[in-house]
Amino acid sequence: PPAEPLTERRQAGGVRTIVLNNPRRRNALSLPMLQSLRRDLLHDVKSRELRVIVIAAEGPVFCSGHDLKELSNEDDVKHHSQVFELCAEVMTLIQKLPVPVIAKVNGLATAAGCQLVASCDIAVASEKSQFATPGVNIGLFCSTPAVALGRSLPRKVALEMLFTGEPLSAHEALMHGLVSKVVPEDKLEEETMKISQKICESSKSVLALGKATFYRQITQDLDTAYKITTKVMVDNLTLRDGQEGIEAFVQKRKPVWSH
Repeated sequence: PPAEPLTERRQAGGVRTIVLNNPRRRNALSLPMLQSLRRDLLHDVKSRELRVIVIAAEGPVFCSGHDLKELSNEDDVKHHSQVFELCAEVMTLIQKLPVPVIAKVNGLATAAGCQLVASCDIAVASEKSQFATPGVNIGLFCSTPAVALGRSLPRKVALEMLFTGEPLSAHEALMHGLVSKVVPEDKLEEETMKISQKICESSKSVLALGKATFYRQITQDLDTAYKITTKVMVDNLTLRDGQEGIEAFVQKRKPVWSH
């Protein structure tokens, strides 16, 4: 029989769900898995119909990180570079997309899988979920996951995860800011869709501008950040939907977005 696709993409009501679909391999981010995920993220991304992307997974493990079998041959430096470079491309792509990306986590997310969660704009997790960067235990320090982790968590929390490999529970991840919400497993789909549908009520063009500006200013010093965002607020007012939103508010009606 033909092999199951490594990722499955479905879309309805403005929400695209991308499912990591290799539970037998713990949804490892092999080179083919990363290629498939990139394709699904980029597919028709400028469509007015696409408003939110949700990344979910089949099986008890959300994502176990890189496929260690791909990294076992110490002489294949070219292949190893290709894996890590594509992974970095996918992680940065998530923040460059014009729509919000939500991680819907139900299970264990380790190493580059934890990096994937940290790279998403929003993360909703079930109570049974756990997050870890255990590479140090097998002699491969999670240096690339540390990029996303160090930008999502307080430094000392991130370093404890990286130095020990010990997992964070879902509630610890929430307390430290790695995830946005923690809910019972049977409420995970409902809560993720609630957030997605709320996002779908807003203008795509306004959200795209806002997301791009958020990531641009967050790495700047305070004065530079305000210079960037002051200009963007003015630019926002030149958008058709920027004016439509203000007019609708003044006229006490619901805005009609052009996106």
